[in-house]
Amino acid sequence: MNVLIIHQHFKFPEDGGAIRSYYLAKALADRGIRVDVVTATNTKKYMLRVVDGFNVHCLPIPYENKFGFWRRGRAFIKFVWAATSLSAKLPALDICYAISVPLTTGLTAMWLKRFHGLRYIFEVGDLWPDAPIALGFVKDRTLQATLKWLERTIYRHSTAIVALSVPIKEAIQRKVAGKDVCVIPNMADIEFYGPAKAHSEFRHQHALEKQLVVSYIGAVGFANGLDHLIECARSAQQTNLSVYFFICGEGAMLEQHKLAVNRLSLKNVTFLQFRNREGVKQLMDASDAIFVSYRPFRILETGSPNKYFDGLAAGKLIVVNFEGWIKDEIEHERCGVYVDRQRPDKFAEIIQPFILDASLLKRNQQAARNLAERKYSRALLSERVASLVETVVKGGPASDS
Repeated sequence: MNVLIIHQHFKFPEDGGAIRSYYLAKALADRGIRVDVVTATNTKKYMLRVVDGFNVHCLPIPYENKFGFWRRGRAFIKFVWAATSLSAKLPALDICYAISVPLTTGLTAMWLKRFHGLRYIFEVGDLWPDAPIALGFVKDRTLQATLKWLERTIYRHSTAIVALSVPIKEAIQRKVAGKDVCVIPNMADIEFYGPAKAHSEFRHQHALEKQLVVSYIGAVGFANGLDHLIECARSAQQTNLSVYFFICGEGAMLEQHKLAVNRLSLKNVTFLQFRNREGVKQLMDASDAIFVSYRPFRILETGSPNKYFDGLAAGKLIVVNFEGWIKDEIEHERCGVYVDRQRPDKFAEIIQPFILDASLLKRNQQAARNLAERKYSRALLSERVASLVETVVKGGPASDS
Protein backbone atom coordinates (compact mmCIF):
# COMPACT_ATOMS: atom_id res chain seq x y z
CA MET A 1 0.00 0.00 0.00
CA ASN A 2 1.31 3.45 -0.95
CA VAL A 3 -0.04 6.54 0.83
CA LEU A 4 0.52 10.17 -0.10
CA ILE A 5 0.23 12.80 2.66
CA ILE A 6 -0.15 16.42 1.55
CA HIS A 7 0.60 18.86 4.37
CA GLN A 8 2.10 22.26 3.62
CA HIS A 9 3.05 22.85 7.28
CA PHE A 10 4.58 19.45 8.09
CA LYS A 11 7.07 19.62 10.97
CA PHE A 12 9.82 17.27 12.04
CA PRO A 13 10.04 16.55 15.80
CA GLU A 14 13.23 18.55 16.16
CA ASP A 15 11.61 21.62 14.58
CA GLY A 16 9.03 22.34 17.26
CA GLY A 17 5.44 23.18 16.48
CA ALA A 18 2.61 20.80 15.62
CA ILE A 19 3.81 17.33 14.61
CA ARG A 20 0.50 15.46 14.28
CA SER A 21 1.19 14.69 10.60
CA TYR A 22 4.63 13.31 11.48
CA TYR A 23 3.02 10.83 13.87
CA LEU A 24 0.38 9.89 11.31
CA ALA A 25 3.08 9.16 8.73
CA LYS A 26 5.09 7.16 11.26
CA ALA A 27 2.06 5.10 12.31
CA LEU A 28 1.45 4.17 8.67
CA ALA A 29 5.12 3.41 8.04
CA ASP A 30 5.23 1.21 11.14
CA ARG A 31 2.52 -0.91 9.50
CA GLY A 32 4.76 -1.55 6.50
CA ILE A 33 3.00 1.02 4.31
CA ARG A 34 5.04 3.17 1.93
CA VAL A 35 4.44 6.82 2.84
CA ASP A 36 5.38 9.92 0.84
CA VAL A 37 4.84 13.29 2.52
CA VAL A 38 4.81 16.41 0.37
CA THR A 39 5.42 19.65 2.28
CA ALA A 40 6.98 23.11 2.02
CA THR A 41 10.09 24.52 3.67
CA ASN A 42 12.03 27.77 3.76
CA THR A 43 15.01 26.18 1.98
CA LYS A 44 16.21 27.36 -1.42
CA LYS A 45 15.89 24.04 -3.23
CA TYR A 46 13.98 20.77 -3.19
CA MET A 47 15.10 18.19 -0.65
CA LEU A 48 14.14 14.58 -0.03
CA ARG A 49 14.46 13.40 3.55
CA VAL A 50 13.94 9.84 4.70
CA VAL A 51 12.93 9.73 8.36
CA ASP A 52 11.56 6.88 10.48
CA GLY A 53 10.70 4.77 7.45
CA PHE A 54 8.93 7.34 5.27
CA ASN A 55 9.86 9.91 2.62
CA VAL A 56 9.43 13.66 3.06
CA HIS A 57 9.55 15.75 -0.11
CA CYS A 58 10.41 19.34 0.91
CA LEU A 59 9.44 21.98 -1.64
CA PRO A 60 11.22 25.38 -1.47
CA ILE A 61 8.20 27.58 -0.71
CA PRO A 62 8.79 30.02 2.19
CA TYR A 63 6.03 30.57 4.74
CA GLU A 64 6.01 32.32 8.12
CA ASN A 65 3.32 33.14 10.67
CA LYS A 66 4.09 36.84 10.32
CA PHE A 67 3.10 36.84 6.63
CA GLY A 68 0.09 38.97 5.76
CA PHE A 69 -3.05 37.49 4.19
CA TRP A 70 -2.09 38.01 0.55
CA ARG A 71 1.48 36.83 1.02
CA ARG A 72 0.15 33.71 2.68
CA GLY A 73 -2.23 33.24 -0.23
CA ARG A 74 0.61 33.36 -2.73
CA ALA A 75 2.51 30.73 -0.74
CA PHE A 76 -0.57 28.50 -0.70
CA ILE A 77 -1.05 28.71 -4.47
CA LYS A 78 2.63 28.12 -5.19
CA PHE A 79 2.48 25.02 -3.03
CA VAL A 80 -0.59 23.71 -4.87
CA TRP A 81 1.21 23.88 -8.22
CA ALA A 82 4.47 22.40 -6.97
CA ALA A 83 2.83 19.68 -4.86
CA THR A 84 0.52 18.67 -7.71
CA SER A 85 3.43 18.38 -10.15
CA LEU A 86 5.55 16.34 -7.74
CA SER A 87 2.73 14.08 -6.52
CA ALA A 88 1.78 13.12 -10.07
CA LYS A 89 5.26 11.61 -10.50
CA LEU A 90 5.12 9.36 -7.45
CA PRO A 91 4.59 5.68 -8.23
CA ALA A 92 1.49 3.54 -7.67
CA LEU A 93 -0.32 5.63 -5.06
CA ASP A 94 -3.38 4.08 -3.38
CA ILE A 95 -4.78 7.01 -1.39
CA CYS A 96 -4.09 10.67 -0.66
CA TYR A 97 -4.43 12.10 2.84
CA ALA A 98 -4.66 15.90 2.51
CA ILE A 99 -4.39 18.06 5.62
CA SER A 100 -5.94 21.50 6.04
CA VAL A 101 -5.07 24.22 6.85
CA PRO A 102 -4.62 25.62 4.33
CA LEU A 103 -7.78 24.58 2.54
CA THR A 104 -5.90 24.75 -0.75
CA THR A 105 -4.21 21.39 -0.14
CA GLY A 106 -7.58 20.05 -1.27
CA LEU A 107 -6.93 21.41 -4.76
CA THR A 108 -3.98 19.07 -5.15
CA ALA A 109 -6.07 16.17 -3.83
CA MET A 110 -8.92 16.93 -6.26
CA TRP A 111 -6.55 17.24 -9.21
CA LEU A 112 -5.00 13.85 -8.44
CA LYS A 113 -8.48 12.33 -8.20
CA ARG A 114 -9.66 13.95 -11.43
CA PHE A 115 -6.68 13.02 -13.58
CA HIS A 116 -5.22 9.97 -11.83
CA GLY A 117 -8.23 8.41 -10.13
CA LEU A 118 -6.63 8.75 -6.68
CA ARG A 119 -9.18 8.93 -3.87
CA TYR A 120 -8.48 11.18 -0.92
CA ILE A 121 -9.24 11.68 2.75
CA PHE A 122 -9.42 15.31 3.85
CA GLU A 123 -8.45 16.33 7.40
CA VAL A 124 -9.93 19.53 8.82
CA GLY A 125 -8.29 21.14 11.85
CA ASP A 126 -9.84 24.58 11.42
CA LEU A 127 -12.90 25.68 9.51
CA TRP A 128 -11.55 27.58 6.54
CA PRO A 129 -12.59 29.95 4.98
CA ASP A 130 -15.07 30.61 7.82
CA ALA A 131 -12.27 31.71 10.18
CA PRO A 132 -10.55 34.31 7.97
CA ILE A 133 -13.94 35.64 6.88
CA ALA A 134 -15.15 35.98 10.48
CA LEU A 135 -11.89 37.67 11.51
CA GLY A 136 -12.20 40.17 8.69
CA PHE A 137 -9.27 39.04 6.56
CA VAL A 138 -11.46 38.18 3.54
CA LYS A 139 -13.86 41.05 2.91
CA ASP A 140 -14.53 40.75 -0.81
CA ARG A 141 -17.91 39.05 -1.30
CA THR A 142 -16.90 37.37 -4.54
CA LEU A 143 -13.76 35.90 -2.97
CA GLN A 144 -15.79 34.74 0.04
CA ALA A 145 -18.27 32.95 -2.23
CA THR A 146 -15.46 31.38 -4.25
CA LEU A 147 -13.69 30.05 -1.17
CA LYS A 148 -16.92 28.66 0.29
CA TRP A 149 -17.65 26.93 -3.03
CA LEU A 150 -14.13 25.48 -3.02
CA GLU A 151 -14.59 24.20 0.53
CA ARG A 152 -17.86 22.42 -0.28
CA THR A 153 -16.38 20.98 -3.49
CA ILE A 154 -13.36 19.56 -1.68
CA TYR A 155 -15.63 17.99 0.93
CA ARG A 156 -17.97 16.49 -1.67
CA HIS A 157 -15.20 14.89 -3.71
CA SER A 158 -13.45 13.35 -0.71
CA THR A 159 -13.89 9.68 0.14
CA ALA A 160 -13.90 10.52 3.84
CA ILE A 161 -13.31 13.52 6.09
CA VAL A 162 -11.45 13.64 9.41
CA ALA A 163 -12.52 16.43 11.79
CA LEU A 164 -10.41 17.35 14.79
CA SER A 165 -13.41 18.25 16.96
CA VAL A 166 -17.12 17.52 17.22
CA PRO A 167 -18.10 21.13 16.39
CA ILE A 168 -16.01 20.92 13.21
CA LYS A 169 -17.77 17.68 12.26
CA GLU A 170 -21.17 19.24 12.84
CA ALA A 171 -20.27 22.29 10.75
CA ILE A 172 -19.06 20.13 7.86
CA GLN A 173 -22.19 17.99 7.91
CA ARG A 174 -24.34 21.13 7.72
CA LYS A 175 -22.44 22.15 4.61
CA VAL A 176 -22.27 18.75 2.90
CA ALA A 177 -25.02 16.44 4.09
CA GLY A 178 -24.41 12.71 4.02
CA LYS A 179 -20.61 12.73 4.07
CA ASP A 180 -18.61 10.35 6.24
CA VAL A 181 -16.96 12.56 8.87
CA CYS A 182 -14.83 10.93 11.56
CA VAL A 183 -13.79 12.79 14.69
CA ILE A 184 -10.16 12.02 15.47
CA PRO A 185 -9.00 14.85 17.73
CA ASN A 186 -5.57 16.30 18.17
CA MET A 187 -3.05 14.27 20.10
CA ALA A 188 -1.51 14.50 23.54
CA ASP A 189 2.05 13.21 23.40
CA ILE A 190 2.06 11.49 26.77
CA GLU A 191 5.29 9.66 25.93
CA PHE A 192 7.24 12.90 25.41
CA TYR A 193 5.57 15.25 27.88
CA GLY A 194 4.95 14.18 31.42
CA PRO A 195 4.18 15.57 34.86
CA ALA A 196 7.35 17.13 36.19
CA LYS A 197 8.22 19.00 39.33
CA ALA A 198 7.84 22.68 38.58
CA HIS A 199 10.89 23.60 40.64
CA SER A 200 13.27 23.08 37.75
CA GLU A 201 16.60 24.67 36.86
CA PHE A 202 14.71 26.94 34.46
CA ARG A 203 12.68 28.40 37.33
CA HIS A 204 15.82 28.83 39.38
CA GLN A 205 17.50 30.76 36.56
CA HIS A 206 14.56 33.15 36.45
CA ALA A 207 14.21 33.39 40.26
CA LEU A 208 10.68 31.97 40.16
CA GLU A 209 10.82 29.30 42.87
CA LYS A 210 7.89 30.84 44.76
CA GLN A 211 5.81 31.97 41.79
CA LEU A 212 2.98 30.23 40.00
CA VAL A 213 4.19 30.13 36.40
CA VAL A 214 1.68 30.49 33.55
CA SER A 215 2.98 29.93 30.01
CA TYR A 216 1.56 30.63 26.59
CA ILE A 217 3.30 28.56 23.90
CA GLY A 218 2.32 28.94 20.26
CA ALA A 219 1.51 31.40 17.49
CA VAL A 220 1.40 35.09 18.39
CA GLY A 221 -1.10 36.28 15.81
CA PHE A 222 -4.27 38.32 15.62
CA ALA A 223 -6.55 35.34 16.23
CA ASN A 224 -4.71 34.40 19.43
CA GLY A 225 -5.69 37.63 21.17
CA LEU A 226 -2.82 37.78 23.64
CA ASP A 227 -3.78 41.32 24.58
CA HIS A 228 -6.08 39.59 27.08
CA LEU A 229 -3.22 37.61 28.63
CA ILE A 230 -1.31 40.88 29.03
CA GLU A 231 -4.32 42.43 30.80
CA CYS A 232 -4.45 39.38 33.10
CA ALA A 233 -0.76 39.95 33.89
CA ARG A 234 -1.56 43.59 34.61
CA SER A 235 -4.31 42.51 37.03
CA ALA A 236 -1.92 40.11 38.76
CA GLN A 237 0.75 42.78 39.15
CA GLN A 238 -1.71 45.33 40.51
CA THR A 239 -2.83 42.87 43.21
CA ASN A 240 0.73 41.69 44.01
CA LEU A 241 -0.21 38.16 43.00
CA SER A 242 2.63 35.65 42.91
CA VAL A 243 2.13 34.79 39.23
CA TYR A 244 4.64 35.01 36.40
CA PHE A 245 3.87 34.77 32.68
CA PHE A 246 5.94 33.50 29.76
CA ILE A 247 4.94 34.10 26.15
CA CYS A 248 6.85 31.77 23.86
CA GLY A 249 6.32 31.92 20.11
CA GLU A 250 6.36 34.07 17.02
CA GLY A 251 3.86 35.81 14.79
CA ALA A 252 2.59 39.05 13.34
CA MET A 253 1.51 40.53 16.71
CA LEU A 254 4.70 39.79 18.66
CA GLU A 255 6.29 43.23 18.50
CA GLN A 256 2.99 44.96 19.29
CA HIS A 257 2.56 42.84 22.41
CA LYS A 258 6.12 43.55 23.51
CA LEU A 259 5.43 47.27 23.21
CA ALA A 260 2.26 46.87 25.29
CA VAL A 261 4.14 45.07 28.07
CA ASN A 262 6.77 47.84 28.12
CA ARG A 263 4.13 50.57 28.06
CA LEU A 264 2.34 49.02 31.05
CA SER A 265 5.66 48.49 32.89
CA LEU A 266 4.81 44.85 33.56
CA LYS A 267 7.50 43.08 35.54
CA ASN A 268 5.76 39.71 35.52
CA VAL A 269 5.92 38.92 31.78
CA THR A 270 8.85 37.56 29.76
CA PHE A 271 8.88 36.87 26.03
CA LEU A 272 10.82 33.85 24.84
CA GLN A 273 11.88 33.11 21.29
CA PHE A 274 10.31 30.23 19.37
CA ARG A 275 11.75 26.98 20.69
CA ASN A 276 12.26 23.52 19.32
CA ARG A 277 10.51 20.58 20.92
CA GLU A 278 13.10 20.07 23.65
CA GLY A 279 12.95 23.76 24.48
CA VAL A 280 9.16 23.63 24.73
CA LYS A 281 9.42 20.64 27.05
CA GLN A 282 11.81 22.57 29.28
CA LEU A 283 9.34 25.44 29.53
CA MET A 284 6.46 23.02 30.12
CA ASP A 285 8.38 21.38 32.95
CA ALA A 286 8.92 24.78 34.55
CA SER A 287 5.26 25.82 34.25
CA ASP A 288 2.32 25.28 36.55
CA ALA A 289 -0.37 26.29 34.06
CA ILE A 290 -0.82 26.65 30.31
CA PHE A 291 -2.76 29.60 28.89
CA VAL A 292 -4.85 28.88 25.77
CA SER A 293 -6.07 32.09 24.18
CA TYR A 294 -8.35 33.13 21.31
CA ARG A 295 -10.17 36.27 20.32
CA PRO A 296 -13.94 36.11 21.03
CA PHE A 297 -15.09 34.70 17.70
CA ARG A 298 -17.42 31.70 17.70
CA ILE A 299 -15.61 30.11 14.78
CA LEU A 300 -12.37 29.90 16.81
CA GLU A 301 -14.12 27.96 19.57
CA THR A 302 -14.48 24.94 17.24
CA GLY A 303 -10.72 24.44 16.90
CA SER A 304 -8.33 21.88 18.34
CA PRO A 305 -5.22 23.87 19.40
CA ASN A 306 -2.02 21.93 19.92
CA LYS A 307 -1.11 23.91 23.03
CA TYR A 308 -4.18 22.53 24.82
CA PHE A 309 -3.19 18.91 24.23
CA ASP A 310 0.47 19.52 25.10
CA GLY A 311 -0.70 21.10 28.35
CA LEU A 312 -2.83 18.07 29.14
CA ALA A 313 0.03 15.66 28.39
CA ALA A 314 2.36 17.66 30.62
CA GLY A 315 -0.18 17.61 33.45
CA LYS A 316 -0.70 21.36 33.72
CA LEU A 317 -3.61 23.48 34.89
CA ILE A 318 -5.38 24.72 31.75
CA VAL A 319 -6.46 28.37 31.58
CA VAL A 320 -8.76 29.37 28.70
CA ASN A 321 -10.43 32.65 27.77
CA PHE A 322 -13.02 31.43 25.26
CA GLU A 323 -16.29 29.50 25.26
CA GLY A 324 -16.86 26.21 23.46
CA TRP A 325 -16.06 22.55 23.80
CA ILE A 326 -12.64 22.99 25.44
CA LYS A 327 -14.07 25.21 28.19
CA ASP A 328 -16.83 22.65 28.76
CA GLU A 329 -14.32 19.83 28.90
CA ILE A 330 -11.88 21.37 31.38
CA GLU A 331 -14.72 22.37 33.67
CA HIS A 332 -16.26 18.89 33.49
CA GLU A 333 -12.89 17.20 34.06
CA ARG A 334 -11.88 19.74 36.73
CA CYS A 335 -8.50 20.34 35.15
CA GLY A 336 -8.68 24.04 34.36
CA VAL A 337 -10.38 27.41 34.67
CA TYR A 338 -12.10 29.93 32.42
CA VAL A 339 -11.26 33.64 32.49
CA ASP A 340 -13.81 35.92 30.83
CA ARG A 341 -12.14 38.10 28.20
CA GLN A 342 -14.39 40.96 29.27
CA ARG A 343 -13.16 40.75 32.87
CA PRO A 344 -9.37 40.30 32.93
CA ASP A 345 -9.47 41.95 36.35
CA LYS A 346 -11.05 38.72 37.62
CA PHE A 347 -7.94 36.70 36.74
CA ALA A 348 -6.33 37.31 40.13
CA GLU A 349 -9.47 36.18 41.95
CA ILE A 350 -9.77 33.03 39.80
CA ILE A 351 -6.15 31.94 40.05
CA GLN A 352 -5.47 32.80 43.70
CA PRO A 353 -7.01 29.58 45.13
CA PHE A 354 -4.36 27.59 43.25
CA ILE A 355 -1.63 29.68 44.86
CA LEU A 356 -3.05 29.31 48.35
CA ASP A 357 -3.83 25.59 48.07
CA ALA A 358 -1.08 23.49 46.50
CA SER A 359 -3.24 20.37 46.72
CA LEU A 360 -5.96 22.02 44.60
CA LEU A 361 -3.40 22.83 41.92
CA LYS A 362 -2.04 19.29 42.03
CA ARG A 363 -5.51 17.73 41.71
CA ASN A 364 -6.25 19.79 38.62
CA GLN A 365 -2.88 18.97 37.10
CA GLN A 366 -3.38 15.25 37.70
CA ALA A 367 -6.86 15.45 36.18
CA ALA A 368 -5.33 17.03 33.07
CA ARG A 369 -2.82 14.21 32.75
CA ASN A 370 -5.53 11.58 33.30
CA LEU A 371 -7.63 13.12 30.51
CA ALA A 372 -4.65 13.04 28.15
CA GLU A 373 -3.97 9.38 28.86
CA ARG A 374 -7.60 8.30 28.67
CA LYS A 375 -8.83 10.23 25.63
CA TYR A 376 -6.02 11.83 23.64
CA SER A 377 -3.09 9.41 23.68
CA ARG A 378 -0.90 9.89 20.61
CA ALA A 379 -0.44 6.15 20.14
CA LEU A 380 -4.19 5.54 20.28
CA LEU A 381 -5.24 8.32 17.90
CA SER A 382 -2.47 7.83 15.33
CA GLU A 383 -3.47 4.16 15.12
CA ARG A 384 -7.09 5.21 14.55
CA VAL A 385 -6.03 7.31 11.58
CA ALA A 386 -3.87 4.49 10.23
CA SER A 387 -6.78 2.07 10.55
CA LEU A 388 -9.07 4.53 8.77
CA VAL A 389 -6.64 4.86 5.87
CA GLU A 390 -6.37 1.09 5.49
CA THR A 391 -10.14 0.68 5.67
CA VAL A 392 -10.77 3.31 3.00
CA VAL A 393 -8.13 1.84 0.68
CA LYS A 394 -9.79 -1.56 1.02
CA GLY A 395 -13.17 -0.06 0.16
CA GLY A 396 -14.74 -0.11 3.60
CA PRO A 397 -16.75 2.73 5.19
CA ALA A 398 -15.18 5.41 7.34
CA SER A 399 -16.24 5.19 10.98
CA ASP A 400 -15.86 7.05 14.27
CA SER A 401 -15.25 3.80 16.10
